Amino acid sequence: MAAVAARYEELTDLNTEVLSVSVDSHFTHKVWDEEELTKFVDGGIPFPMLADPGGDIGRAYNVYDEDMKVNLRGRFLIDPEGILQASEVLNEPVGRNVDEIIRQVEAFQENAETDEATPEGWTPGDSTLEPGPSLVGRVHEEWGKEE
Repeated sequence: MAAVAARYEELTDLNTEVLSVSVDSHFTHKVWDEEELTKFVDGGIPFPMLADPGGDIGRAYNVYDEDMKVNLRGRFLIDPEGILQASEVLNEPVGRNVDEIIRQVEAFQENAETDEATPEGWTPGDSTLEPGPSLVGRVHEEWGKEE
């Protein structure tokens, strides 16, 4: 969460909203932000930390662990129409990659603007692929142009 907070401005520059959700209360979030997260990010977490004490939000996104009564580490990219475009769920010992989150946001935005596909590892400025029947059996030719 601190890594996302440190790159929050980049995410908002991409016209995104960031929310965090956990089963902890807003009181716990406040203490955690003031006592821990402010040591990583000047001023603490700049986005809302939502309390999900009963796990309802976690259940809706299939990340709530009924036995442990916690939400697993999940990341969800939801488009402006409310459609889930990407998700990632990690067990506790593995952290997320903010570079990949930003890359995926940029790729989904590229697709929304152009209707073109962004190949693996695509970053802004790279070639895209125009989906359609003429691409069938030729992806390797089009995708391999930059190599």
